[in-house]
Amino acid sequence: MAKTGRIKDRYYLMSLGCSKNTVDSESMAQLLENAGMRAADDPTRAEVLIVNTCGFIGPAKEESINSLNELAALKQPNQYLIAAGCLSQRYGDTLAHEVPGLDGIIGTRRWMDIVDLVQRIRTRRHPEPLYHLPSDAETVGKDERGATRISIQGASAYLKIADGCRRPCAFCAIPAIKGTAVSRPIEAIVNEARLLRDNGVQEIILIAQDSTDYGRDRGEPNSLPQLLSALCRRTPDDLRWVRL
Repeated sequence: MAKTGRIKDRYYLMSLGCSKNTVDSESMAQLLENAGMRAADDPTRAEVLIVNTCGFIGPAKEESINSLNELAALKQPNQYLIAAGCLSQRYGDTLAHEVPGLDGIIGTRRWMDIVDLVQRIRTRRHPEPLYHLPSDAETVGKDERGATRISIQGASAYLKIADGCRRPCAFCAIPAIKGTAVSRPIEAIVNEARLLRDNGVQEIILIAQDSTDYGRDRGEPNSLPQLLSALCRRTPDDLRWVRL
């Protein structure tokens, strides 16, 4: 991978998978920029290369591993490659065997520690990848470090209202990847909806692993109707659509 120009303090972030992963990528990018880093649209111009992976089904796993291996094969000595997201959370340290050249692995439950991981990688004293998959970490949704949970897509935007799932279905890996359900406070969601409208968004799409379960983890089974009512009452009239 031939480098041109200054790459230090620049990051390249590839987001794979669903809209919920897209929001996580936007939140990580926000934290990196708050720490003084800047985005690059070309991996040759970035110090830190991040792939926010998907690992829910076989083809998604294959795409994620291929993307990581492509970057690893071209990576220069002063560049660092990090695997984030569902594949990292689901397969943990076995991922390093499939992708030689990884410098860091961070899961879905502590994406908000991305800046800390980058700093640790920069100062490490050994070539082995650093893992950030704490088994005792609070699940996603409880500690977002001030990052918004949105992704603007033109006149529409995704807004994440919860993460995780309380239903341990035998056919589904989401609870193992994301942890149990954690609903975000109504006030935080309404504030982000207002921010989106101030930025020209006309349609907000509320997303979660299980949107209909919103609020039940807090013992509030009527939270979803209350959230929708609050959005209708407290956002500008020219916000035209709210979708689930």
